[in-house]
Amino acid sequence: MDATARRLTVPAPLPIMDCALTIISLGRSAQNLRELRDHLASVPAQSISHHFHDALLRPAFDDPEYRNDFAVWARRQLHDGALAERLGVIDPMDYQDLEQLRQQTIDVVEDHLAEAGEVPQAARGHEFYFLRSQFVIIDTRARASSPAELASLIPRLSTGSIFHHFIEARRRQPGRVDDFSAWLAGWGDECASERDRLAAVDYQLWSLSELRDRIAAALARAREAVEAP
Repeated sequence: MDATARRLTVPAPLPIMDCALTIISLGRSAQNLRELRDHLASVPAQSISHHFHDALLRPAFDDPEYRNDFAVWARRQLHDGALAERLGVIDPMDYQDLEQLRQQTIDVVEDHLAEAGEVPQAARGHEFYFLRSQFVIIDTRARASSPAELASLIPRLSTGSIFHHFIEARRRQPGRVDDFSAWLAGWGDECASERDRLAAVDYQLWSLSELRDRIAAALARAREAVEAP
């Protein structure tokens, strides 16, 4: 492909966005597992999203023991390791929508209630509080015009940017890929290895700051990619 043709086919620059989280209380809480199940069935879907997805953006959720609020509460307040494990392995990306995710969570809780000799209960003051999130998306005005520029930008991105482009993106991108992989696909085979390495990064295993480091490592070789003239 000659230089003129290549200029016509490279993707448009990738806008780098940041996001901030505003947390809103629903005024609903559960002190025991049965109450949790009842509220799970009726809270807005945005609350399910918050406790599975959006909680990862909270500073207090950095490097958690489990990857969703329900599992954390089961372990720390109900002192029920078996339930925490069952809730902790639920991957929200496995479900087509929030209603399916809600039903799976309810099923896990109901199965555990059926097996339990008594209803697990938290101490007073340690109830589960149902919340929902509201996002503010901010244009950082940074742009990546090439894979090499993207690789250089990653280490400087905020955890909000990492959340927006690598985790939240999987709910809106066709194929449930992150924004970086979707954009790199426009560069064709020259970035195939970078996309493969990004696909191997499991967001559920790392805090956002650790995730940023692993994304940077996955894109390190992109600095050597052929640049558009």
